[in-house]
Amino acid sequence: MKLLLIRHGEPDTAGPPRPDPPLSAAGRAQGEALAAWLAGESVAAVYTSPLRRARQTAEPLAVHLGHDVTVHDGVAEYDRNSSAYIPMEDLKKTNYEAWRRRMTQKIFAANPDAFRNEVATAMEEIIEANRGRRVVVFCHGGVINAWGSHVMGTKEVFFFDPTYTSINRFMAAGSGERTVISLNDTAHLRD
Repeated sequence: MKLLLIRHGEPDTAGPPRPDPPLSAAGRAQGEALAAWLAGESVAAVYTSPLRRARQTAEPLAVHLGHDVTVHDGVAEYDRNSSAYIPMEDLKKTNYEAWRRRMTQKIFAANPDAFRNEVATAMEEIIEANRGRRVVVFCHGGVINAWGSHVMGTKEVFFFDPTYTSINRFMAAGSGERTVISLNDTAHLRD
């Protein structure tokens, strides 16, 4: 089966930090561009994290395809219970040292191995429920990194910086093999 993991669109970070911000105007436009880009692909199911920024990014594609969106708690970000969400892009600009620590995994998640296992379990559940189909999962940068690390078999969760609404493609064979096809595709954002 084909598994597309999409990072949510740009969140609205105006004002004081909050735990679950909605998308900004730019984030909504990114979601629309993504939906138009994926319009020609045969998508059988759409899943999303329970966090608002992921759900709102999923809406345009689901509407376009006429699909319901299935919320899966296992693809929520590692900081889902934080009192405030600060995007990595903003953290790098405002507190470079904190960003650097996260990038070196010193504070990526309270328990990176447990987070990777949670994500892997969720993805395997989605794969099992959708054998032979193409599925889109709207989630977060940490989730994409955890699943990519799992698929590549790295000892630690690596961290690259998925762009807002980037498409990250994986294949899942019925025999159990999992393969990375592409990471961080943003062709739909060219304009």
